[in-house]
Amino acid sequence: MAKIKYYYDTESCRYERIRVSGWDVFINLMGFFMVSSIIGLSIFFITDHYFESPGKAVLRKENEELKLYYDILEKDMKEVHQMLAVLEGRDDDIYRVIYGVEPIPDEIRAAGIGGANKYRDLLEKGLRREELIIGSLQKIDYLKKQMYIQTRSYDEVMDMAKNREELLASLPAIQPVSNTGLKRLASGFGMRMHPIYKVKKMHTGTDFSLPTGTPVYATGDGVIEFTKTKFSGYGKHIKIKHGFGYHTLYAHLSEFLVRPGQRVKRGQPIGYSGNTGGSTAPHLHYEVIKDGKKVNPVNYFYQDVTTEEYSEILRLSSIENQSLGNY
Repeated sequence: MAKIKYYYDTESCRYERIRVSGWDVFINLMGFFMVSSIIGLSIFFITDHYFESPGKAVLRKENEELKLYYDILEKDMKEVHQMLAVLEGRDDDIYRVIYGVEPIPDEIRAAGIGGANKYRDLLEKGLRREELIIGSLQKIDYLKKQMYIQTRSYDEVMDMAKNREELLASLPAIQPVSNTGLKRLASGFGMRMHPIYKVKKMHTGTDFSLPTGTPVYATGDGVIEFTKTKFSGYGKHIKIKHGFGYHTLYAHLSEFLVRPGQRVKRGQPIGYSGNTGGSTAPHLHYEVIKDGKKVNPVNYFYQDVTTEEYSEILRLSSIENQSLGNY
């Protein structure tokens, strides 16, 4: 049963009953709800900012760990990029310089890796930190592309190294006979007096004056292209295919020590000198052919002579004397 409240009326000098209207009840209720709401929001604000719920604490810890891992990943990517830059620099400035080829153009090294379409699936998922995730993936893709380009470059350099080693071994880089004291060189490359026609004619090789039966050596690695015997011209002669556009020819021999198709090494005996064909005296006629054109053989005599000896060979070969055979 509700309590009945009274108040003392000073005018009537009597106790009167207190009567509460509906409006007063409504005002009181609204005031109560407002105060309660303010108190509740204050408690929520204080709790939310100063006291973490277990779920929020777990999420915060996970975010901190993810941030730590991202920072580590970012640092690793920077270090990989720096190491890759060093490798690219060595490739362009050392290896490719050694083998005489142009560096890889910057526009190829820095080529794009594709636009946003590549990450369409991720974008459609609506991830909260999609810019962070996609940015990291783009950096990784860029590094992968750079490493692929560098790997292909090293493959190319390795091929060049192998080819260069083979080229150096194949070059006709020594004299075809033992020429101690440089006493054997009798006639050089160029216009010389023909021994039979007695007119100046282009002499397409170098003549070495030798006793019959002197060993003749291959001047570079290669394959015996042919051995031929003629009663005029070159007489008994051998042609070696060295590769890389190089051939050598050895003429006026007395005997063969090799057969067609046989592989030979630089310095290996291939025959003996003689006086066959259109020869006017025992000697070796030696030619170097590069890309189908006969060139001066003395330009390749660099491996078995000193600088002073090479200068003397150039002087002797430039003397316009008479050659020793028909050619």
